[in-house]
Amino acid sequence: MDIYSEIEKLMEYSIKNGFVNEDDKILVRNQVSEALELDTFREFSEEEAENIRKEAENTVYPCEILDNLVKWAGENGKLKSDTVTFQDLMNSKIMGCIVPRTSEIRKEFWDKYDNYGIDKATEYFYELSRKSNYIRMDRISKNIHWTYENEYGDLEITINLSKPEKDPRDIAMAKDRISTNYPKGLLDKENEGYMGRVDHPGRQNHRTVKLDLLNEKWYFQYSPYIYYNEHSIVFSHEHRPMKINKSTFERLLEFVKMFPHYFIGSNADLPIVGGSILSHDHFQAGRHIFPMEKAKIKEKIFFTGYEDVNAGIVNWPMSVIRLCGEKNRLVELADKILKKWIEYNAEKLDIYAYTKGERHNTITPIARFKDGKYELDLVLRNNLTNKNHPLGIFHPHDEHHNIKKENIGLIEVMGLAILPGRLMEETGQIKEILLKVRSSEEFKNNRSYKSCYEEMNKSELLKKHTEWLKYYLEKDKIKYMVEEDVEIFIKNAIGETFSKVLENCGVFKNNEDGEKGFRKFIKKVNEYEV
Repeated sequence: MDIYSEIEKLMEYSIKNGFVNEDDKILVRNQVSEALELDTFREFSEEEAENIRKEAENTVYPCEILDNLVKWAGENGKLKSDTVTFQDLMNSKIMGCIVPRTSEIRKEFWDKYDNYGIDKATEYFYELSRKSNYIRMDRISKNIHWTYENEYGDLEITINLSKPEKDPRDIAMAKDRISTNYPKGLLDKENEGYMGRVDHPGRQNHRTVKLDLLNEKWYFQYSPYIYYNEHSIVFSHEHRPMKINKSTFERLLEFVKMFPHYFIGSNADLPIVGGSILSHDHFQAGRHIFPMEKAKIKEKIFFTGYEDVNAGIVNWPMSVIRLCGEKNRLVELADKILKKWIEYNAEKLDIYAYTKGERHNTITPIARFKDGKYELDLVLRNNLTNKNHPLGIFHPHDEHHNIKKENIGLIEVMGLAILPGRLMEETGQIKEILLKVRSSEEFKNNRSYKSCYEEMNKSELLKKHTEWLKYYLEKDKIKYMVEEDVEIFIKNAIGETFSKVLENCGVFKNNEDGEKGFRKFIKKVNEYEV
């Protein structure tokens, strides 16, 4: 590999995409060379220079160029350890030399906002985040995605293959490291431009845009691991725990007033039902229509004193109240519903507001601006555990843990499953076994999948799936699909399992008792005096 031509290619790419001015090319090239511990460079012939420019012109994202630079660094002893972690740190370090400073990016963002509209502003910032390799498009493209249609709509299923596994050498290094609280977390403003370390990603190519929400400083950025279109994060200037209250509803609706082409939502503020980062107040937003947004109202409801607000119970596996109307009225009503829900008990449905002084009820809110009106979905959550469900009564139940064991946060609440990468290998092996069994003489004679279950039980990797597969092969409505296409059958089984997981998380089940319980709660809200 010619390291010098790869650096030059990166320079031409950066000029083409507006990261580097032609006048700054030598300066930035020397900074990149320094990052790679190179103290020299070479001249290129006219033919070489022209070929480099052509290659750069045809480059959409710099992933391959950066991979080559980082590979050279590993092969030539320029990395502390030639593992994915240190390769990524070098990757960010190189692009940190190239990406414009925060002030320039924010100025460009707001100039586009003022002169061309918010669509152009977010388009600019999103493309910058991808073309700076902050969003790793090479890894995200590996994710598997499909839809599963059932009575709730077209659920979206993804198997997440974009996050690299930790190398044992990195884990060993992290143990020997002296701990630090800088940055305090992955969402803190101090991540911008941070060099990273073995236990914290490099963020030299990370940039944010400052927002004002309710006269308080917040920051807008894109997620480095986008799970949906323009997946963004809005986080507080202050490092403080998540908190769902009236101000949350106000901020969400204020955001969609500024960004009407985006939804925005918040994870709940309690463990089990609250997603992964509860230590820093933040929201997730983006330009994506989730299955829950497309779900219809199955029952109209009315709130006393709020006759001007259109309200209904959403046809969804979880318990969702949808409000539509004027911004301030939605905030007032949502606050009333939250306060009543926080103290609400329905013992027959395993809903307890408090046990031993610990609160269990909260809400996952999602805001949108549609057809000239504000829309707010309130998903009722409860994080109580018991002996039968030690991980959570309204959490994925044991029989579904082979597919999904982790908490159900905001994104999955809205109908987009984020499933572990291990499923790729496991379902691939299940498919091979199914095809082998179905082609056997024994199966042709008795149509039994017994040998399939026996083979799976011999495997430590697959035995957790045996009862799950047996259910879908012998009892479920989708069992006929295995005769047509094994892969589609497996995908549909996973999709239906995700639907059942969401049903597990619904506090008011979609049955007679649950529907009665939901109506009773609405009645209590109407009787409630704030």
